[in-house]
Amino acid sequence: MAENEREDGAAAGAGPEAGYGEEVSHGEEGGRLTLRERKKLRTRQRISGEATLLFIERGFDHVTVAEVARAAEVSTMTVFNYFPRKEDLFLDRIPEAAELIVRAVRGRGAEESPLAALRRLLLDLLAQRHPLGAVGEGFERFWRTVLDAPALRARAREAVEEIETTLAGLLAEAAGDDAERPGYDHRLAAALIISGCRAAYTEAAARALAGDSADAVAVDQEAVIRRTFDALERALPDGAAGGSAGSRTA
Repeated sequence: MAENEREDGAAAGAGPEAGYGEEVSHGEEGGRLTLRERKKLRTRQRISGEATLLFIERGFDHVTVAEVARAAEVSTMTVFNYFPRKEDLFLDRIPEAAELIVRAVRGRGAEESPLAALRRLLLDLLAQRHPLGAVGEGFERFWRTVLDAPALRARAREAVEEIETTLAGLLAEAAGDDAERPGYDHRLAAALIISGCRAAYTEAAARALAGDSADAVAVDQEAVIRRTFDALERALPDGAAGGSAGSRTA
């Protein structure tokens, strides 16, 4: 592949879950990353970045983990230490997506509902052109790679289910209920919210695959997100609970 084509591939790798770009830069205790943590993050990003380029260039099913290891100049065991599943080499921002949702809901203002906090999160990601904002140059290559690989599509669906489960627990926690055993109302609310977000994401993906420019998609995507959350607010008038200080856990 020519150098400019590999650069385009790297841009595509900054898609909704793929590698390259800064991830959440906080350590295990919530502070800044330690030197050791920064080194591990750089290694993780290098492995995922090389994997992304190879997968986009040759197709997910035609690249082995051993080839990724050689490209990243690490051992195959090191790759698996960072990414237990091959699919997570490409969909490597799944943990970051979950963490951003946790921080948005738990860190919201005293009078802000979980739903309002999630609306703000998605709009902020879009405005920043964050890789999880669903809009960016080269994203069509990311989406095509996913669509061409049944294993990636299956992992993406599984990730959505994982995030939905996390959100249900957060909604229960926000309402002062048991986060480990969220009730039906919390699970239903989480399912509705995640379905709405998925619809917004697939709209951006369809536009990218159709060849629309990232700038044009970004302008329209803001309206899509607002319409999505307007509809969710009508369906969940309490904002999925926990909106006021009195209804939140201490």
